[in-house]
Formats: sequence, C-alpha cells, structure tokens
Amino acid sequence: MFPYRDDNPTLATPAVTFLLIGLNVAVWILIQGMGSDPMLSRSVCELGLIPGEVLGRLPAGAAVPLGPDTACVIEAEGNWSTAVTSMFLHGGWFHLIGNMWFLWVFGNNVEDSMGHFRYLAFYLLCGLAAAAAQTIVNPSSPIPMVGASGAISGVMGAYIVLYPRVRVHMLIFLGFFITTIVVPAYLMLGYWFLLQLLGGVPTIGDDKGGVAFWAHAGGFLAGAVLILLFKDDGLVAKHRAMSRTMHGFGHRERS
Repeated sequence: MFPYRDDNPTLATPAVTFLLIGLNVAVWILIQGMGSDPMLSRSVCELGLIPGEVLGRLPAGAAVPLGPDTACVIEAEGNWSTAVTSMFLHGGWFHLIGNMWFLWVFGNNVEDSMGHFRYLAFYLLCGLAAAAAQTIVNPSSPIPMVGASGAISGVMGAYIVLYPRVRVHMLIFLGFFITTIVVPAYLMLGYWFLLQLLGGVPTIGDDKGGVAFWAHAGGFLAGAVLILLFKDDGLVAKHRAMSRTMHGFGHRERS
C-alpha cells in the first residue's frame, strides 16, 4: 500500500515541505555518505537517539553492535539533542525515499492549513512526541532510532483530521502484480495507524531493533491533537472553498 498522490489542491508553494525534503536529502548525502560506511554508522551512532543512553539505563562505555564490523559506544551522559538530529537521519535509500514521498503527498496540504512558520514548529513537535513515545515504550533500548517517519506520522495525523474525505490514490502490490485504488484519506490513514498499533504491541519492552512502531503511533496521535491548536481556520476555509471549486462543487450555472 503506497500512496502516490491525492485529490487535494494547494493554496501556496509548500516552501517548508520543500525545505524539509532538501534537508533530509542533504544530510543523507553530506553526513551519511549516501549510505556508505563508515559515514553511515558514525552518523547513526553519534546523531541517532538511543533511548537507554539518554535515560541513563545503559552502562557507560558499553558497545552496542550496529553491524558486522561496527558498534556504538554508550556515553556517560546521553545527548538529548539527538531527539532532533535523529529526525533527519535515515538507514537506507528506501527508508529515505519512502519517508520523503509520504511527506510530499501529505505535507503540502497540512502546511497550507497553518502557514509556513507554524508548520515547521508543528513538524518538529510531532517528531519530538514520536521520539518520546518510542522512548517511553522501550526505555532501555540500546538501538539508535533514526528517521523522519515519526514527524511525518504527525503530518498524517493532522491530515486525517483536516481532510478525512479527500481521495488518495494508492499503488497496491499483489505479488508480481501492481494495481491502483482510490480511497478516502480516513480509510487509508486509519488502516495505516491500525497497522502501527498491531505491529507495536509485540515490541513493548523489547530492546531489539526494527520498525519504531510506537514512534509512528505517537507522532500520529500528536499530530491529530496539535493540529487543533496550530491550524488557521481562515486558511482551512479558503482551502476547502478552492477544493470545492476545482472539483465542480459550489458553482453556479449561467442561465
């Protein structure tokens, strides 16, 4: 299930969404070496969020294997700034591309609903909420957490509140066959959120690596709540009026 576009026009150029995509790509190229070691491993160890480290639950100097030839060394005092830096790191090409695509599909309209500066603050707060959720569920985890997906989950949570009935076009992969379907946003995003909960329950208290399901769920819920504070009702009304006009609703026929 992969959304590739929605039937939702934009009011203004999504400058912050472009900026965030550019920052993530720049970090991937300049700091993470486009996935090549040792730059990738070093960036993940130094800039990724390690829950057990920031909470002081891991012994200083302990080595956490990251791969066959690399390990992260736990610091005596965890660096809380990694809650922010980890949002701009990725573990691989597919991780980066998938996240940036979701950000583009859903981020431009959420940015429309509140304006550029509010949207940037909203995005960062959702990312912090996502990191907090994963840390609370797995407080002793030695595994570095990286990725923009927690913050982007917040964007998706905002989208389902703002535009629940907007049509989302998706690719569906059925073995070797690929087809497309169109569903309302509430169905696609609601199903996605359910998958995060189902995937997350078995990982409660688990210190192994894998998908940070609770970061996704926490970010999504944070976005659904924060949008009520951050949205600009005037911009939302203007956007909905434009959407109705573009889809043939609310117009008058000439007599």
